[in-house]
Amino acid sequence: YCLAQIEPEKSLLRFLRDDLHLTGSKLSCGEGACGACTVMVSKFDRFQQKIIHYAANACLMPVGSLDGVSITTIEGLGSTETKLHPIQERIAKVHGTQCGFCTPGFVMSMYALLRNNPQPTPEEIEIAFSGNLCRCTGYRPILEGCRTFCNKENCCSKVNLDEVNIQLDKDVISTELYDRSEFTSYDPSQELIFPPELLILGKKSPSRFTISGSKVTWISPISFDELISTKQHYPDSKLVTGHLEIGINTKYNGISNSVLISTANVKELHNITEITDGVSVGAAVSIARLKQELETIIQRLPGK
Repeated sequence: YCLAQIEPEKSLLRFLRDDLHLTGSKLSCGEGACGACTVMVSKFDRFQQKIIHYAANACLMPVGSLDGVSITTIEGLGSTETKLHPIQERIAKVHGTQCGFCTPGFVMSMYALLRNNPQPTPEEIEIAFSGNLCRCTGYRPILEGCRTFCNKENCCSKVNLDEVNIQLDKDVISTELYDRSEFTSYDPSQELIFPPELLILGKKSPSRFTISGSKVTWISPISFDELISTKQHYPDSKLVTGHLEIGINTKYNGISNSVLISTANVKELHNITEITDGVSVGAAVSIARLKQELETIIQRLPGK
């Protein structure tokens, strides 16, 4: 989607709902706490040299941060008018939705997890849902439905209350929430591919760009020296990396910055380097990536 003119500070959620009229992503807390607005972000990470997928809160993501990024919303998975995605089908069939307001967020969090790991563990599913709240179901049916994607050898659902039948006099009462045979099988090869044009763009060297909105100017430097120079030129500007502070300050504190400087393309801030007495970590490295890199480094250490 190419925009001739945008307000770079506008949240992705507002853009989806107000401009594109895609209302499947819900506006609830507006501060990244409930997960009702969850979407999947896909991009070619220049620093890791691979395509990555991750769930994100659309209510906190400025549109200016989405250069070269692919966004998948709940509308992109399936619907009752076409065909439900296996995640949608399983949550529905195990009674994992009541009011339904939080359901798109749960589906998108699970979808992002499956794009990275088609057979997750129960623990990985719970971690994926750590940013999603449900006030109706008590979570059990949602978790039980999504655990059907687990490898059966590693899944706790192979021996649990859902597979126990209770004998009461002459009647047998089943406690199962679902019948696995009714589920459509999940085939990761049938998922949408990452847009080739974005892959080509991502493999090229980034260029500095500026977006001038009516209230805010968004600047994206491509080196640490450029970042320092830009910050010196706009001393009251705000550095943007994870977006959380920008969204919260705007909503609750009434703080708005006329200039926002993105660190997305500053290579020096995204490096993770092993040094003699430890690991040097760039300030813009995400916690999720840092965790993965540290696990890899630890595995190489002698006597781990």
